Amino acid sequence: MNAKWPTHSLAVRITCLFALIVCVVVGMVGASLYQATNSALSTRADYQLIGRVEHFRSLLHDMYTITQIESRPRLFETMLGDRQDVIIFRRAGVAPFINVNPEQRPLPPLTPVPVTQPVTLDALYEGKSADGVRMRWVAAQAQIGESGETVEIIAAHTMTQEARVLSAYLVRVWINVIGAVVVTVLLAYWVSSRGLQPLTKMAAKAAEITPNRMSARLDVANAPAELQGLAESFNAMLDRLATGYERLLQFSADLAHEVRTPIGVLIGQTQVTLAHTRSTGEYRSVLESNLEELERLGRIAQNILFLAQADHEEQQIERTHLSIREELETISTYFEGIADERQITFDVQAEGEMVAHAIMCRRAIGNVVVNAVRYATPGTVVRLSGRADEEGASIVIGNQGKAISEEELTRLFDRFYRGDAARSEFTESSGLGLAIVQAIMRLHGGHASAACTRDGWIEFTLRFANAASSAQTRAAQGASTSSS
Repeated sequence: MNAKWPTHSLAVRITCLFALIVCVVVGMVGASLYQATNSALSTRADYQLIGRVEHFRSLLHDMYTITQIESRPRLFETMLGDRQDVIIFRRAGVAPFINVNPEQRPLPPLTPVPVTQPVTLDALYEGKSADGVRMRWVAAQAQIGESGETVEIIAAHTMTQEARVLSAYLVRVWINVIGAVVVTVLLAYWVSSRGLQPLTKMAAKAAEITPNRMSARLDVANAPAELQGLAESFNAMLDRLATGYERLLQFSADLAHEVRTPIGVLIGQTQVTLAHTRSTGEYRSVLESNLEELERLGRIAQNILFLAQADHEEQQIERTHLSIREELETISTYFEGIADERQITFDVQAEGEMVAHAIMCRRAIGNVVVNAVRYATPGTVVRLSGRADEEGASIVIGNQGKAISEEELTRLFDRFYRGDAARSEFTESSGLGLAIVQAIMRLHGGHASAACTRDGWIEFTLRFANAASSAQTRAAQGASTSSS
């Protein structure tokens, strides 16, 4: 099992990110405050040490002899800030006459501050005690009374209390960081879970969609602004799927209808023939009839295969320069036979050249022309015209016939679509001719369209794009189809 829901949960990811952000931010604030407190405590201790040395200088200046100092050592011991602090009075080159050094710490190399100069922070020396605690040392010269005798004062402060304060402060910082992270995790998970409820609802709504229930859609109006684009795209995808599903169902039904007729004819004729003994001529007649039906089935299968390849494959077609007038005259000559049967004539008006696949181009134009001849009013003219421009070429086939409604015009290029009159009068039509025309036009980066006037003049326009713009046009058609 690959059960990794915590790592793939969006709420958990958001919670972890918030916790990390809070941990970093609170940690940085705590570290900054810790450093500020450490600096403030160190500065405060330094100034206290300097103030203590300056006070000793004043006391020594008020005394008359060193004997008075030696007789009152307790006076100076009580002025120390901590039991571990150091205070040493000595003459140059002589042993100290006051030596308060509880830990017997060795003296660092110090340069005494002259009598005439005040003690500043620059005169302090950094050191450490045996247990690693910071120490601050300072040495200064002092003058005793009016005798003018100079002694050296060495003082040190062990920052034990400051270290304890900083240690307690550091513990509080960690407690605050951990507490903030825990509170953030709980609140972030609660907030993110509530914030992601629209996604959960969208997922539940999407789960309701089945092949038998394609009408369900996501609520765009009540979705958060960040999810409205997703909901709209999802609904558009469902619209495309529903349309494709309906077309597939219709395609299957139409295909079954088209195939059922020739198969029924084949079965019926064969059963009738096998019911009794027939002559050779009768068997031959039945076989010829069956062959016609089989050829019809073959044409249907071939047309369906072509449409499937045109829809799902990026075919690279080979184009050649074709004379529009020559192509239209050739096609009109080819269909003169069936046109004469209905007393229909052709009128060809064309000029220029077009760039297209020769066989596909003739097939597309031929399908439209035979359609025009089939449904034109007997005794009328089928007009074939064409012209070329900078963007491509246009072929227009017009005929006079029964007026077609707008609804029928929009469905003329659908697969297996035929009007009721067509089904009753021209059963040899499979209803795939105009669908193949539209597929060929898409392969050329163009399109096919139909228009009809109130008096029944019907025109089919085939637009062939130039090879240079064909790829861009097909890409735009694909993008339009995916977003519609």
